Amino acid sequence: MPEENSFDLVSKVDLQNLDNAVNNAMKEIKNRYDLKNTSSSIELDKGENTVKLIADADFQLDQITQVLYQKMVKLGIDIKAIKSKGREKAGGDKVCEVFTPINGIEQEIAKKIVKDIKDSKLKVQITIQGEQIRISGKSRDELQAVISNVRQKDYGIALQFGNYR
Repeated sequence: MPEENSFDLVSKVDLQNLDNAVNNAMKEIKNRYDLKNTSSSIELDKGENTVKLIADADFQLDQITQVLYQKMVKLGIDIKAIKSKGREKAGGDKVCEVFTPINGIEQEIAKKIVKDIKDSKLKVQITIQGEQIRISGKSRDELQAVISNVRQKDYGIALQFGNYR
């Protein structure tokens, strides 16, 4: 009997890495000349699972968002791994933006991924298991082709390939 090979397609954020990115971004914001004496801040709330950016103006919020993105990329976190809830006024003349880490693949995105894999006519079996997708097949070459096809498309979320057997 031939051996089955498989891998899982997941979307998750390592909160410790995200915490490191937030701390590194805060250090840079405190030392940057254009942001030095402002009330700009970035906070990671592990209880609510959010990253909150606060600044005095939209321009400063754009600047600290860019700093956060740079630190995330440096630590290997995809920018698509966090999603903005939008900007809002935060007391007085301050501006606030809240980001939430994306953990798990939503059903509609999972169905789109499954459809795209099936349209590629590769001989693999695909199952949606909660918030992840398991892809299995007899040939490792087929699985590598699936990984290549998924990487070429943009689904709007950060995807990781794990548990490759």
